[in-house]
Amino acid sequence: MLHVTNLTVTYKGAGDAVVLGDITFSLRLGERLALIGANGAGKSTLLLSLIGIMTPKAGEIIAGDIPVTQERLRDLRQLVGMVFQNPDDQLFMPTVLEDIAFGLRNYGFDEKTIETRIDAILGRLGIVHLKNRMSHRLSGGEKRLVALAGVLVMEPSLLLMDEPSSFLDPRARRTLITILDDLPQTMVIATHDLDLALTLCRRTILLKQGHIFADASTTELLHDPVLLEQCGL
Repeated sequence: MLHVTNLTVTYKGAGDAVVLGDITFSLRLGERLALIGANGAGKSTLLLSLIGIMTPKAGEIIAGDIPVTQERLRDLRQLVGMVFQNPDDQLFMPTVLEDIAFGLRNYGFDEKTIETRIDAILGRLGIVHLKNRMSHRLSGGEKRLVALAGVLVMEPSLLLMDEPSSFLDPRARRTLITILDDLPQTMVIATHDLDLALTLCRRTILLKQGHIFADASTTELLHDPVLLEQCGL
């Protein structure tokens, strides 16, 4: 489903400092992978690279059978969807309905299909009552679910999520985890919420200073206090 080979990413504005170095891993269809690590370990940069927002200095990423290159971004965005850490970065239309419909309309879907897909995803996430609400007046938890709906309505095979439980109260966090646990998509979840990682993901990659420090079962990693301490967790 996803193959990352010798991925290296640098920030030119930081003197070509290496943010990710020689990252290699593969992900099977239906697998859920947690990315953990201290702030600055490279989790968000890796997600942005997987969806083609960051251009690597070296290496290769293939999602499905699509190489992640500038020439294939339109095809890639139908296969891979990303939910950003701050939902306000994704919600920019006046209403929830318009926000969720934006991607579908941009790809030329007819209005009948758009309506059917939106109603289905709103029902699945339990937020039908938000359909005609103003996006900027939603709570943090509601915004998170609407941002997720805007991605899922495109029916991606691979779902990328950056700190999905941030800004959520305990009830909203539990609702989100329950919803994610029921989704069929292959997932890569960058998170500091180690309990969420343990609940949703059987496999975890631990990043340290832009490199893979460990790649193992989530249970094994999270029950190794020495390893976590070494990586600032």
